[in-house]
Amino acid sequence: MHTLSIYEARRWLLEKKISSVELTQCFLDRIHRYSHLNAYITLSEEQALASAKKSDERIAAGSSTGELDGIPLAIKDLFLTKGVRTTAGSKILHNFIPPFESTVSQKLLDAGAVFIGKTNMDEFAMGSANITSHYGNVINPWSQGDKKLVPGGSSGGSAAAVSGHLCVAATGSDTGGSVRQPAAFCGIIGLKPTYGRCSRYGMVAFASSLDQAGPMTKTVRDAAIFLQVISGHDPKDSTSSPESVPDFASFVGKTVEKMKIGVPKEYFLEGMSSEIEDAWKKGMDIMRDAGAKIIEISLPHSKYALPAYYIISPAEASANLARYDGLRYGFRAENIKTLIEMYEKTREEGFGDEVKRRILVGTYVLSAGYYDAYYTKALQVQKLIKRDFTEAFKKVDIIMTPTTPSSAFAIGEEPKDPVSMYLNDVLTVTANIAGLPGISVPICLDKLNRPLGLQFIAPKFREDLLIQHGYILEQNASFPTLREIA
Repeated sequence: MHTLSIYEARRWLLEKKISSVELTQCFLDRIHRYSHLNAYITLSEEQALASAKKSDERIAAGSSTGELDGIPLAIKDLFLTKGVRTTAGSKILHNFIPPFESTVSQKLLDAGAVFIGKTNMDEFAMGSANITSHYGNVINPWSQGDKKLVPGGSSGGSAAAVSGHLCVAATGSDTGGSVRQPAAFCGIIGLKPTYGRCSRYGMVAFASSLDQAGPMTKTVRDAAIFLQVISGHDPKDSTSSPESVPDFASFVGKTVEKMKIGVPKEYFLEGMSSEIEDAWKKGMDIMRDAGAKIIEISLPHSKYALPAYYIISPAEASANLARYDGLRYGFRAENIKTLIEMYEKTREEGFGDEVKRRILVGTYVLSAGYYDAYYTKALQVQKLIKRDFTEAFKKVDIIMTPTTPSSAFAIGEEPKDPVSMYLNDVLTVTANIAGLPGISVPICLDKLNRPLGLQFIAPKFREDLLIQHGYILEQNASFPTLREIA
């Protein structure tokens, strides 16, 4: 039963083939059996089983609350969960117990979901490999032999948990590709909604103008079901959109005949693996055979998206992370004599190297004399990138690209130069910079048996197009489900 999708598990529960308690216990047993994957930071075993029991009672009484009633989910550890530790992968929040629930997790609870635990992640969502967490590296379930592969980041724990069947589905968050990139590395579905589609209330902030919650699932249909639950306007979040929420699942199986799919010439990157290009061509053939038309387009400013992102996101991070001072909550350094010393030592001991690096970069680009040279310029580039997409969507309905420039690499073989490491986000950051929705769908395995993914990017609030096209690609790619974990 551990391989069931949301859609399948829901049917089995309603038909009384299994109980939510049995399903939840199955995943808890697997989490302990495959603890070496380090996918979870905190488990909520007693709460999960109690929640599952209540769900079984509702189903037996015919008063089930929603599509996710009784479904065991994992929650990325930057969604605040009332009474359950939330660390954001950092030492500085090691013992933080939130007094309230994030909107996304509350919507899932209202739909009857069972929370198994909080998944591991790059510290404060800063990373592309899940190797910056204070709680240790996450291992990609597709690893073979002695080579332990990274799961991607920052939602690497969620991706590993879904891929390794340690939950039915999970929440992720995407600031520069942190849902889609780990989804590609782990061979699952990762959907980043339009900025504003899902509330950010109760999410530990990294870069407020870019962060967006999203589902990480086994199938495109599941992503549609999950997205339906977590979408909608939230008065607690001033950036939350009042845009109406369509029935996403109704777009599963819709034809793509006569649809125009754009392929940006700028995404044929220098040095890109030939296997990535072949996978992209395979995706084009699948969509062409389904009746869609493939059209070459240009996104001329996309090459500036990564440098713009690594100015805007650290700038916002430096402001957001100023709240971690040892005074109000979280970790506080010991043996301190002055207030300034408390700030300095708490941050020095509480933050990891990557977080410190980005705070320094962000503070620098916002400082007097550099603000206009860096931050203002990055915002001007952002406008140009948005304009490129606006022009492209006048010619095509949707855009298809590879999700990542390579498959998952082994832990210890990652680039040691931070800038080289940042290139993992080169194909995903454009959607964040432009505030657009994107989905990663697994397409094939490379010659080393590592998953490769393709990405669709749609106009704002057209997640329906992502579901429609993603489903066709998924059904025809015949990507293998991971059965055994090394």
